[in-house]
Amino acid sequence: MTVKIVTDSLSDITEDNSGGLDITIVPLTVLFGRETYLDRVTITTEEFYHRLTTQDIVPTTTQPTPQAFADVYNRLAEETDEILVITLSSKLSGTYQSAMGAIEMMEKKCSVEVIDSQTVAMALGLVVLAATRAAQEGMKLDALVDFVHQALSRAHFLVYFDTLKYLAKGGRIGKAQGMLGSMLSIKPILTIKEGEISPVTRLRSQAAGTEYLYNFITSFQHVEALAVEHSTQPEIADRLVDRLSVSVPNVPIVRSVVSPVLGTYAGPNAIAVTVLEGTGI
Repeated sequence: MTVKIVTDSLSDITEDNSGGLDITIVPLTVLFGRETYLDRVTITTEEFYHRLTTQDIVPTTTQPTPQAFADVYNRLAEETDEILVITLSSKLSGTYQSAMGAIEMMEKKCSVEVIDSQTVAMALGLVVLAATRAAQEGMKLDALVDFVHQALSRAHFLVYFDTLKYLAKGGRIGKAQGMLGSMLSIKPILTIKEGEISPVTRLRSQAAGTEYLYNFITSFQHVEALAVEHSTQPEIADRLVDRLSVSVPNVPIVRSVVSPVLGTYAGPNAIAVTVLEGTGI
């Protein structure tokens, strides 16, 4: 039996960019006041960013319940005896805890391993995609766990923020707190380090930010896969992809839109890139 792969919606994997791979995605929830929406399920990215930028209501988010994961485990246990769950960082969300708690709620017998990726967005997504391909090629659960940990060490993520306002309001600013006092014209580049948001540098314009992201990607000697994401400016992301297609040829580039739950903290005009570094073998 093939190992089934489960992740959450903050992997930014969608039907459009999954390449038809068999991945089960458990959505987080975004709330506008008393209105609740499942990430990418009952609210689209377009609807979310329209509301975020035109309404005064500050959205909030919440993780899936253990029952939501248990329902997924029980359904998949009809098809397999091994399940691998890879969640976003436990320092950013309680999703990992829900995924772990669900194991005791299972009604069917099945081996379940849960990995806290210590990352988010396509740094998680590219690893999930690679793990799913390995599973479909016959890799079993124990080997997949090692594979994922090794792949996570090769996933490098940077994100350009137009503003830190949303990250600060959401309480996820982490080690980038020191950037809050900067002038409004300063545009931060952040990453994920040891599971939480961490500052990299600060620039003065979006153009400088996208150039920094481009140079970051092209600095790698061996690249297995790339991802480019945006929150509200697809044209900026598309131009970056066009440049990378020339500079880093023959490497698949996954395009995605930052999910509503992630967008609650990223805000409009964010651009993110991920490099899954090659082994050089």
